[in-house]
Amino acid sequence: MPVIAAYLYRDGRRIREVDIGERVDCPTDRSEFVWIGLSDPCAEDVMALQALYNLHPLAVEDSLKDGQLPKVDIYGDQLFLIARTAQLDDGVIAYGQTAVFLGHSHIITVRQGSTRSHLPLRKHLEESPDLLGQGTDYVLHAVLDFIVDGYIPLVESLEEEVSAMEQRTLDAFLGRTEIARIFTLRRQLTRFGHILIPMEEVARKLAQTNHPCIDAEARHYFGDVLDHVRRVETMNTGLREVLTSVFEFSNLMEQQRTGAITRQLAAWAAILAVPTALAGIYGMNFEHMPELHSVYGYPAVMSIIAVICLTLYRRFRKTGWL
Repeated sequence: MPVIAAYLYRDGRRIREVDIGERVDCPTDRSEFVWIGLSDPCAEDVMALQALYNLHPLAVEDSLKDGQLPKVDIYGDQLFLIARTAQLDDGVIAYGQTAVFLGHSHIITVRQGSTRSHLPLRKHLEESPDLLGQGTDYVLHAVLDFIVDGYIPLVESLEEEVSAMEQRTLDAFLGRTEIARIFTLRRQLTRFGHILIPMEEVARKLAQTNHPCIDAEARHYFGDVLDHVRRVETMNTGLREVLTSVFEFSNLMEQQRTGAITRQLAAWAAILAVPTALAGIYGMNFEHMPELHSVYGYPAVMSIIAVICLTLYRRFRKTGWL
């Protein structure tokens, strides 16, 4: 069985390791509880705990299905919730899932696809026995806070990439690869937003609604988690808006460059039209044409061409077309 850790705690201190098949009877005063952590278990692994801790079959089924949206369900005197983890993997947001079974005397976490172990969190809580001794609801808060705090480095890393992309847009035109990256990031951030909305709803319910196994005093801690989720959601929304602005600005810059090139081509075409027209006239095979036999005919025509072309050039320069 992929058991990461399974321990019995009393008054905020680790007492002993718990065998996964052992049923531990804890007092009802919440001073004792069992914390079991599983990672990528199979169905038999979770079902083995179902009978020991009276886990609801629907909750067990949901804990084994990856890719679900965050939610919180009540089954009798127990609480079941699903949270989604997220981390960057080679510039792509990769998701995992953490299911939590919460009772007065037990908390069972089932992680799937998440690379962030709960062992550092467990160690941190064990160093704070006063908080750990409050019961399983405080452990649940710590787990959710740990998951939500993992969102922040992800968003901050993407913020740096987007800021660099925004600066490159000011300095040069974006290439096809960078444009494709913008659309990829927008799709990823949109999907991330679809995760944050139900995560916010989960935190809001835990902070504002009475639930079994959740002490009234602990709801203030879940309010802190709610604030963190809202902060990440605000950052995510801002990133999507910046990406939209970067694309629109790049598009405007490209249109401006295209317009400038078009004006330059039109100006040069107008200048070149003068000698082309005069050369076309004198290229016609007629005997009686003005100044055809004049000694100064050729330099006179060339002078006229030069004066007109120079005048047009100065006018186009003055108007900014050249």
